[in-house]
Amino acid sequence: MPQLSVERIKAALTVLQGQIQAVKTPFSIEVFDEVSSTNRCLWERAKAGAPSGTVSISARQTAGRGQRRRAWQSETGGLYLSLYLDGRENLAPTVLARNSPQLTLCSAWGIVSMLRDRSIPVLLKWPNDLILQRRKLGGILTETRVQSDRLSQVVIGVGINWGNPTPEVGVNLQQFWGNHPEMTPFSLEMLAALVLVGLDRGVSRWQNQGIEALLPDYQRWLVNLNQSIEFEGMAGTIVGVAANGNLIIRTTLGTRVQLPPGRVRLGYEASPESRSNESAMTNR
Repeated sequence: MPQLSVERIKAALTVLQGQIQAVKTPFSIEVFDEVSSTNRCLWERAKAGAPSGTVSISARQTAGRGQRRRAWQSETGGLYLSLYLDGRENLAPTVLARNSPQLTLCSAWGIVSMLRDRSIPVLLKWPNDLILQRRKLGGILTETRVQSDRLSQVVIGVGINWGNPTPEVGVNLQQFWGNHPEMTPFSLEMLAALVLVGLDRGVSRWQNQGIEALLPDYQRWLVNLNQSIEFEGMAGTIVGVAANGNLIIRTTLGTRVQLPPGRVRLGYEASPESRSNESAMTNR
């Protein structure tokens, strides 16, 4: 497996910036052979005075974490990346701590939009999983620090399967490209650049236009939409995601309830609408 190169990541960023609007975040990229967790590494760097826009990428993690602190398999060949943002520099002063779930929504929106622009039909499993061919391609873990009820510091961690071994419910991009020989694969460094530009794009749009500007796409890409669900002794159907990041359920009694992240665990079965959405992209 070729070693990750900061210079090749910077070159990929230059290519992307020539194709899209200017990136607003000045990235300072560090690459490691192995860390316990890129999020943990970045919090330590932030404590030592690292500037906003610092990026930690590792070829391997020994203690990667996902949602609810579940272990994240992080073998060589995947992308393990974290971005640090100083809330005082990169986030509007009106972004309250209670709106932190929106950070996950906008991060997911940005990454998925960049990958779909490259004809990779990624979908979303609420709240933070990236889905490809009905399997898990990656995930997002956002962590925040709060000061005076404002988001003062943010770390956005992203793990995406590029060429690493995956569990049965997982898929990597090499497997996807193997099933689609008409597509041109791109490097791990280009994937890192796509993720960074996607995060910048998502956070910027959230800050400039509000979460309402992202929700229509997020819900259109939601693999769980119209999925039947049982929770807390009730049954219903997933009908969307609210601006606060909660899952919206229409119960069998006709009422609507909202569930915050962590209250329910969703499977990987795609809705008919999402299958059609994925098929349309891969067959165009």
